[in-house]
Amino acid sequence: MSVVLRTHLTYEDYRLIPDDGRRYELLGGQLHVTLAPGLEHQRVSKRLFTILLRYFEEGGRGEVLYAPLDVILGDDDVVQPDLVVVGDPAQLSSRGVEGAPLLLVEVASPGRAHYDRTVKAQRYAARGVQHYWIVDPEARRLECFRLREGRYALEAAGTGDQSVEMPDFPMLTIPLAMLWSGPAATPPE
Repeated sequence: MSVVLRTHLTYEDYRLIPDDGRRYELLGGQLHVTLAPGLEHQRVSKRLFTILLRYFEEGGRGEVLYAPLDVILGDDDVVQPDLVVVGDPAQLSSRGVEGAPLLLVEVASPGRAHYDRTVKAQRYAARGVQHYWIVDPEARRLECFRLREGRYALEAAGTGDQSVEMPDFPMLTIPLAMLWSGPAATPPE
């Protein structure tokens, strides 16, 4: 008798992982684990969340959510990006977000930017996520990508204290200085 071990996991396998405080993701059927984000990562994520909340929710354009939250892109792709913008309320279920949301944002942790730019970007593109942003606090950089012909193309970017405007979201301006500033940062009216 031979025993075969499963190497391609599905959502059913994923949901059986015990809650041990780690962040698990399933990408192309492969299990990935990340450590809890650091303080600066969380501050940058919070500040960007505040800006996106004002634009999308107060403007009636969608709902902004933050990790940990399962985004179920497919049976073998379950991710927990730092920020998620859902434009279609029908995508929200008791399991999390079902299908490709309007926008996924990853705030890169030290030493993990390559993972966000390769492994995650490939899976997000394959699953039809139209907008993918990467925030790199170390480089003080925001990159906004748009899915074009199955690949991500850079649509807008900025560094330091620049402001970034995304063509697909009229009147949304991200003043980068606010992302890198102290805990009391608040978006402009």
